[in-house]
Amino acid sequence: MYLIPPMADDPPPEFVGTVAAHEQELRHDALRLAGGDPVGHEIYQEALVDLAGHWRRLYWWGRLTHSDTPGLYLRKRLSKRAHAWREDQIYEVEVRVLRPPASVFAQVSGPAASLALRKAAVLDGTTRAGLRTLADATVAWVHAWRRSEHRRIARLIIGGLLLVATMVQSMAWLAGPPA
Repeated sequence: MYLIPPMADDPPPEFVGTVAAHEQELRHDALRLAGGDPVGHEIYQEALVDLAGHWRRLYWWGRLTHSDTPGLYLRKRLSKRAHAWREDQIYEVEVRVLRPPASVFAQVSGPAASLALRKAAVLDGTTRAGLRTLADATVAWVHAWRRSEHRRIARLIIGGLLLVATMVQSMAWLAGPPA
């Protein structure tokens, strides 16, 4: 019986969906914050690991407040990771701001198109996350699972040491003062 159940082996579909929803924007931001350096991909992956480690809390808080709490947390962790990376550099990092390309929307007209658009607003989407998104989410989930296991083992070791120290102290106290 667990007070806090351990992480599942596979990432939940909600986590994969959140990663898919924010993937393009965050990949672009990670590369932008790293100044186009390929280390931006590593910063993005570490931010996903941070999100996976706090997933339960963020997911439930987002459901309670009806907000995109995981997305906000992911953006915050991405900026903190990029800032830490810039602080670790021994040389000055030049950051170039790249503007996103302008979006092009297709004009849809006619009665059949409007019916399809009305149906699309009601129906759930059938698109799935791409393999790259699923791979990123799974790798981040496995890294977060390993971190949680390491923390669990550390808690067990510290708890065992405290138990032994308490037993030694209580035995010394029960033995009474030396005569």
